Amino acid sequence: MKFQVNKDVLNEAVSFAVRLLPQRTTLPILSGILIEADANALRLSVFDYDTSAQVEIAAKVEEAGRVLVSGRLMAEIVSKLPNAAVDFSTDGSKVQVNCGSAKFSLLTMPIDEYPSLPEIPATTGSVSGEAFSAAISQIAVAASREDVTPVLTTVLLETTKDSISLVATDRYRVAVQDIAWKSNAGEKSALIPAKTLQEIAKTFANQGEISISINPSDEKDLIAFKANNRSVTSRLIKGNFPAVKTLFPEKIENFAILNTQDLLDSTKRVSLVLERESPIKFTFSSASLNLEAAGGETAQASESIDVQLTGGEVVVSLKPQFLIDGLAGVKTEYVKIGFTNSENPNRPSPVLITNHSTKEKESSDSYMYLLQPNLLGR
Repeated sequence: MKFQVNKDVLNEAVSFAVRLLPQRTTLPILSGILIEADANALRLSVFDYDTSAQVEIAAKVEEAGRVLVSGRLMAEIVSKLPNAAVDFSTDGSKVQVNCGSAKFSLLTMPIDEYPSLPEIPATTGSVSGEAFSAAISQIAVAASREDVTPVLTTVLLETTKDSISLVATDRYRVAVQDIAWKSNAGEKSALIPAKTLQEIAKTFANQGEISISINPSDEKDLIAFKANNRSVTSRLIKGNFPAVKTLFPEKIENFAILNTQDLLDSTKRVSLVLERESPIKFTFSSASLNLEAAGGETAQASESIDVQLTGGEVVVSLKPQFLIDGLAGVKTEYVKIGFTNSENPNRPSPVLITNHSTKEKESSDSYMYLLQPNLLGR
């Protein structure tokens, strides 16, 4: 195999593929990147049985062929090459990479042992890459990071003919967002690992329209994303996602309207005195919100900001990072904090965070973030 390729184009392609490689694997061969050259095109692929990524770029191919090398080492080398054309060739069990005066020799990996990449199913529908990426950034933070309950580490994707609903929860909070899409396939659902989906969202944010293929079946539980010269597949997680959408109230009569940035900044400042996982006490009164935090005997903090309150005074105790995560999904100048009613008097009622365009005008955005407060300290 022998080819020449633009350094920047190669760097972008390798970075895309390697980003989806597993950090750790019991099979060293799965840490490799498959390079295939033919007909003046170069295909770069990775696959670890759960996730695959493939990208195709133009190259000047003199000799066709395929080879497998260490993915992360390849990415490190390509990212630091000088600004010149990259010449790539095989020499027995080694790969020669030359760029300007820089020369590298890499040992190849046994390509015959590398698994075949999954085939991409028929397209289910298409969605704006920018809108999809933005929605994932809002939702995925609410997924669990603990593998004890795998279904909670996923994002639930549900489709109709004209919309996608994305849902994530770790039992302490629930995030929901709906975006428009085009499909003729009707209703489908899939549970996708949140970590994988976050990487996919970053990858396709600037790729225009994304084609999505959902194929939940007994033989091959798979979802695929494709745009331009890039594609990614992910194994779906099996299980029953909790019916968390039923937790959202149809109407809230007690709520507060605040400046989003003011609430975010105050929460970050007051939380500086807290130890990890400790909550902040939020007291919503008619004209102001008072934030209080106590880091034991060593430090305390408090701050007040303006609020427009509808209903009676409310006191809640919230984990600051959970609140910050929810506010990060708010895309409007103001935020609405709704106070729900609980049927259990011994358990605090969840608060509902949504977009609010101005103090007087609600937003049409469908983003919702439901957060369970802590018990108030006595």
